[in-house]
This record gives sequence, structure tokens and C-alpha cells, in this order.
Amino acid sequence: MSASTHVADSLPDPLSRERSHPSPDHHPSSTALRAERDHLAASRAALRGMREDVEALDISDVTANWVNAAVLEHQIELRIKALADLSGTPLFFGRLDYLQTPGTQETEGPEGERFYIGRRHVHDADGDPMVIDWRAPVSQPFYRASKKDPMDIALRRRFGYTGGDLTAFEDEHLSDPAEAARASKLLQHEIERPRVGPMRDIVATIQPEQDEIVRSGLSGTLCVQGGPGTGKTAVGLHRVAYLLYAHRERLARTGTLVIGPNRSFLHYIEQVLPALGELTVRQATVDDLVAHVEVRGTDDAAAALVKGDARMARVLRRAVYAHVSMPAEPVVVVRGSRRWRVPAYELEDIVRELLDRDIRYGAARDALPQRIAHAVLVQMERSGEAPDDRVQDAVARGSAVKAAVKAVWPQVDPAKLVLRLLSDADFLAVHAEGVLSAEEQKAILWARPARSVKSAKWSPADAVLIDEATDIVERTPSLGHVVLDEAQDLSPMQYRAVGRRCTTGSATVLGDLAQGTTPWATRSWPEALAHLGKPDAVIEELTAGFRVPTDVITYASRLLPHIAPGLTPVASVRENPGFFDLRRITDATEVVRACQELLHHEGSLGLIAADPRIPALTEALTEAGLTHLTPGDETTPETRLTLVPASLAKGLEYDYVVLDEPQAVVDAEPDERTGLRRLYVALTRAVSGLTVTHTAPLPPQLS
Repeated sequence: MSASTHVADSLPDPLSRERSHPSPDHHPSSTALRAERDHLAASRAALRGMREDVEALDISDVTANWVNAAVLEHQIELRIKALADLSGTPLFFGRLDYLQTPGTQETEGPEGERFYIGRRHVHDADGDPMVIDWRAPVSQPFYRASKKDPMDIALRRRFGYTGGDLTAFEDEHLSDPAEAARASKLLQHEIERPRVGPMRDIVATIQPEQDEIVRSGLSGTLCVQGGPGTGKTAVGLHRVAYLLYAHRERLARTGTLVIGPNRSFLHYIEQVLPALGELTVRQATVDDLVAHVEVRGTDDAAAALVKGDARMARVLRRAVYAHVSMPAEPVVVVRGSRRWRVPAYELEDIVRELLDRDIRYGAARDALPQRIAHAVLVQMERSGEAPDDRVQDAVARGSAVKAAVKAVWPQVDPAKLVLRLLSDADFLAVHAEGVLSAEEQKAILWARPARSVKSAKWSPADAVLIDEATDIVERTPSLGHVVLDEAQDLSPMQYRAVGRRCTTGSATVLGDLAQGTTPWATRSWPEALAHLGKPDAVIEELTAGFRVPTDVITYASRLLPHIAPGLTPVASVRENPGFFDLRRITDATEVVRACQELLHHEGSLGLIAADPRIPALTEALTEAGLTHLTPGDETTPETRLTLVPASLAKGLEYDYVVLDEPQAVVDAEPDERTGLRRLYVALTRAVSGLTVTHTAPLPPQLS
């Protein structure tokens, strides 16, 4: 696409804000830039007016009770926050001028119109739009129009900002065949802009293939395979924002959830949706979702593999329904002077019918007393009585029926059930027969059985088992949409835990098979989606890299044949090849020196190392007087250095990275393949430059 860039130097006196093209008497870039700055100022004033209108609302005579008043007050507070004019965040980043057909009269629709595209809708006092929300249909050509398909756009303008001030713009005349296509300089500048602090939105730089994913419908589940720097996390978050715009009423009822791998990652991304005006999306880890018990223990790899296997769902289901026993005695109900007898064979028919219906254990247990009571009412009616629903309810609540239900279909405590499975070898053997081998059963049995749920040292995998058992007993509430990031590290049982949170909704699954660093890492997306309960999900692949420089991703991609054969390498689209340095060193002081050199550049710096190396590097940084942060605490602009254990690097990004001792990263993992995947993650965290320091030989896969 053709592009011409205008940058502010000196500006003439204020000019009219008319929408006509600047006259030949004025310097075109200065005139147009001043007009755009005027529109920005007017838009900010309009946004301020919108916020003041909401703040001035009087609801004292609107609500009937204090509950409704509290709800309305909360909604107003959220609306005021959503209308905040964030400092340093451009109110609009683009402009679309639609084609005007010569000789036509003004008609409904965008023909001949001009729209400013921004993070939220802004209108003036008369209700006329000054900024159009990027999610609106009329904004779509900003992301998808091209010289090949202009989508009725005459001109697309991108704006450049410095510290919140509009300082440049770039025009693309999409409908002019005389202008050659070339890359957007402002787009490249925005992509390569230094990262300091939490993750920011990419709303100004969304690419056509990303926009197709963002604007996909709510009804279907989407899986996005994307290598490092392809923007899959940002795409997933912007998809949430789009769905809330397009289906706000529905999702307000059912809810949305973003699931990340750890708290550091969630802290890193937590500002993206608020910057887009969305404040109600919940964020959690899988561990948060299944927090039925306090997790104080860990599993070895063998135990974790078995506990995370989808076959455990069969074992748990058997163990739960094993509590149901067939009636051996009749139920005798006394009503006044009469006795009504439901024989054991009839009770058995009722129990078998409930089992055949395949409903939740708890729901069937709740239905059983009513079924028994109904059998009594049938006898009453045959004898000439005319009982009503109140009589049936009374019979169902009677002591005889309660006793029968307790004996036939007792209550099940999910945590106690899992405790018994992991503590009692005989109980486990009965319910795992034909499902788990003897070796697998032995692997998950506790060496020291716990006496109670509270005293047990539950592991994260145990908590997932309890969540599965809980769902067998009682249905887990479903949300309208769930975004699952870094999904490649989930076990099949964890996929099931997430899937039951969106059984009646949809999901966006984000991940990279090459970055799976758990023993149970995902082998294929169709297999993972089947465990999630979404086998018909559409799988999309992002291969264009916008974050990692060419030289860095090329070096890291040497590992792909060893960790994910057949996966398409990421192709960096950045013009800047980036900075890459490979250094043989003698001790930790040279690692510190590498950090000091990179701190002379603008932006954030991450020192990534194998977890066992962190204490020694902490000491070396302290001795050198270099203050540093831990992952998730990158909110202090004054401290730009973060010391990152390799196990926590996934999903994070830094302008510059020093990677210490690659072979140590590999050796810290239980097997070489997992170690190489962990190394691949660490190598691809840099946005502008990477320095690799090592005393030991590099892994041969990097040769």
C-alpha cells in the first residue's frame, strides 16, 4: 500500500477545522497536522463531557429498593471508569475516508464519510460521532483494506504519537492505482516501540489475519496456534473485547473469563482490557478454578502424568457411582391410619432408571425421594384418594423416604472420595481395574495416607481430580466465553476442568506446541480440543512474527526440528533485524556487565536463567548495585531490569534479554526435549535484542 508520512516541524497559526482538503496556500503537512490535533483536543473534550454527564446522573428517584440502587451505582461507576481518558494512550490512532461516487446525492451509509478510529466511541453534545470504536463494522476496513481490495476506502491515515501528543501521520491512498504499495513506517514504529511495564494493547497494529480471528463469531470455539511474537495473546484479549462489544447483553448474563498459566502472566496482561474500556472480565489460573482444597504438596513426574490422564475421569466416575446400592427392603410410608408399601423391586426399577438417565449424581439423588413419593401417590389414587402435589412433597420429606435414600444413594464428598482413592490401595484397585495398570496405580498412591481432607498435602493435580469428582456430583456453572492462554501446557484433566466452565459457551484456545514444557504437554490440538469438549473447534495458525526480531527468531528456530517437527517456523515481518550477541564468558560478573551495557538502551531488560542459577545471579546483581524486579512486578519505570527464572518466562516479553547459560536451562528440566522447549521459550522473549552468555558449551541443537 502506498504511504506518505507527515511529521510536525513548525506550525502556522490555528486554522479552520473544516473537512475540506487544505488549500495550496498552506503547507499541507502543517495544516493537516494542526487540524488533526484540533480534532484530538475536541474529542478529548467530548469524552470529558460524556464522563461528566454520567457523573451527574441522579438515581435517587429511579430505583425501588436499595438492592437495585446498589447495582445501578456499581454500573455507573464502571461506566465512569470506562470513559476515563488514559494519559499517554491515544484517543484515536487512525482515520478512514470513504469513497464518494461522483454525481451522487448524500445517502445512508458510509459513502463519502470520514471516521476517526479509536479505542472507544466518543460523541459530541449533539450525539454525532467524533471517534468510532475500533470494533464497529465501519472500522473493519482500517485493518483489512488493501490496494487489491480497497473496501471502498479512498484514504487510510495512521497517526503517530509521542508521549500522548499527536506528532505525525501517514496516508495510504488505497484507491489510487498510480501509487505503489510499500510498508507503513508508522506501523513498523509502533510494532517496534520499546516495551516498559505491563503488556499493552495492539489495537492500532492488528493485521488482517489477526483481525479475522478477533472478529470471529461467539458461537464457535477457535484454537490459535502461534509461535513466539505472532501476537496470539493480544489477539485473544482483543477477541474478548470484540465479543463484549458485539454480544454485550448476552455475555453480561453469562460472563467471560481469561485463564493464564500463572499469576505473573495475569499481572502482565491485566491492563490490556481496561485500556480498551472493558472492566468486567475475570482473570484466573487453572489452579484458581479448582481451588477446592489448600494445595501444599507436589507430585513427581510419574504421578502427575497419571493424575493428569483423561482416564482418571473414568476411575472417578466409577468410584462416585459405586456408592449407589440396589434396595433390599421395601419403603413403608405411614399416612394417617394407612400404610403404603413400595416394594424393593419397584425401588430398584426407580434407581436403575435414574442411573440410565446419566444425570449428575447429586441431581439423581435429589430426584429419588420425589420418584419414591410418586410411587406412593399412584397407590393412593388407585385406592380412590385424590392426593395433590403437597402430599407428594410431604411424603418425599418423610423419615421413611429419607432413610431409604440415605441407604440407597448416599451423599458423596468429592474431596473425601479422592482422599480415599489416593490412600486406599484396595479401593483404588477396584475402581481402576482395566483402566490403570498396577504400576500406574502404585505411582499415584500416597506413601503416607492422610487422615483427613484438611491434613492432606494436596498437589495441584489432586485439586483437579477433586474438581472432576465435584462435577460428577454437581454440574459446574458454565460461562459464555473462556479464553485459555498457554494451553499447550495443560494436562487432559486440566482441559476437562476448563471445558466444563464453557459447556454451554465458546472458547478461544491460544498456544504453541513448540513451547510445551510440562511432561504432559499437548501433542496435537485436535486431541486437546477433544479433552476440552470442543472437538469441532476451528484451528487457525499465526506464522507472521511482529515481536521477535529476525536474527533472534532465526537462531531460536534451530531448535524446532528437535522440539516440534513439522511446525511452521515464525517469519519475522519486522524491518529491524534486531540485536543478537553470543558471548563466551568466565563468570557471573560478565553476565552483570552484559546487563549494564543493555541498560544504556531505552526499554525493559530481562535477565533469564535456569531456576537453580537465580540465587547466584541475585547475589551478583546486588554486589554490582543493580536493582531488579521479579516477574509480575514490572510496574516501576525507574527499575527496568527483571530477573526471570526460566520456568516463569513463558508469555512475558522484554525489549532486551540476557539469557544466561542455555545448557543449564536444558539441564534443569526432567528430560532433554522439555529442556529444549524451555530454552526455545527463553530465547524468544526479546523484542529488540538478545545477548546469550555461556561458560559451558551450547546445546548441540543450536550449532
